[in-house]
Amino acid sequence: MITLNDYLYSGDTVLSILRKYAADLKKASLANHNSIDMVHCNFLLQQIDMLEHNDFLTSQSQRIRELYKLMAAEYPYLAFTFKGRIKSVIRTEGKFNGYIVTYIYNYYKKYKKYPSIAAIKQHLSCFRDLIAYRIVVSLPKCHVKPGGNREEIERDLLYQVANIIPEFLEERGFTVQVSELEGGRYSARLKESLRPYYRDYIENPDASGYQSLHLTLYDNLARCYIEVQLRTKEMDDYAEIGPANHIGYEKQQEMERTRRDEIPIGECLYFDEAYERSVRLHELELAKVDVNMFGASSNSVVNDGCGLYRGRLILPFEHLSRFQNDLID
Repeated sequence: MITLNDYLYSGDTVLSILRKYAADLKKASLANHNSIDMVHCNFLLQQIDMLEHNDFLTSQSQRIRELYKLMAAEYPYLAFTFKGRIKSVIRTEGKFNGYIVTYIYNYYKKYKKYPSIAAIKQHLSCFRDLIAYRIVVSLPKCHVKPGGNREEIERDLLYQVANIIPEFLEERGFTVQVSELEGGRYSARLKESLRPYYRDYIENPDASGYQSLHLTLYDNLARCYIEVQLRTKEMDDYAEIGPANHIGYEKQQEMERTRRDEIPIGECLYFDEAYERSVRLHELELAKVDVNMFGASSNSVVNDGCGLYRGRLILPFEHLSRFQNDLID
């Protein structure tokens, strides 16, 4: 069985690794009549296309920048950052295989049989967050009036921004997509007409405590999906360097071991291969990886200049609120 790990010690560039991995998956697919490997191959080609061709990303980021300029004008006291990134190669590989493992496991638990190849392939068509933009807002304490609740003010501002994004971006070539979050609650601060499009993880935090607003859009000019995430600074800290990061990882590991115990080895080839690829990624010792523009002294101290382990940045914008001017009063 071919895994991404097999290509991470050659000193190649990320693009060379993805090309070789995709080519070998295609050969294996044809030799073994494994159509899921062919889907995997085509998924890798999609990643390569994003990493190779930057014209559409330039156009896209320029249109996203218009939202940044609007916020800078409308919310002069608010500090915020805009970051865009292409999901990292390792994380994308883990997510692709994780989708297979989760789907087959859930299907088996419900029906006591395994899904058809066609059903698995259909499920794998749902990737819509390979390109994501994150907006993080923070209201400096100097702009909070005595007795004001900073956290509540920030959340109110976050939802205000959320309420203007869909229409603003649709005027610039994007189409908002209906959310797949079913049965969730929504904040009263989010316009009712927009609730079908947002995944409100602020009102519906996951088991780790992760909170954020997610919106999926289709870029009609670039012909690809993007995800927009909105958080306060506290939410972002919790997700990136706080408990949500560690708890989420531990929970994922535990769930994958449970799924492996439930499905006997050898009964479903697609589950077995996806599970093994996921496990091998978790066991990767980053300090031993030899990929051009990547270095690590441990699994937590990483310098990544190629988007292997951390997402490749498309844009960074930072807006510092107005601390010293005559608008304070």
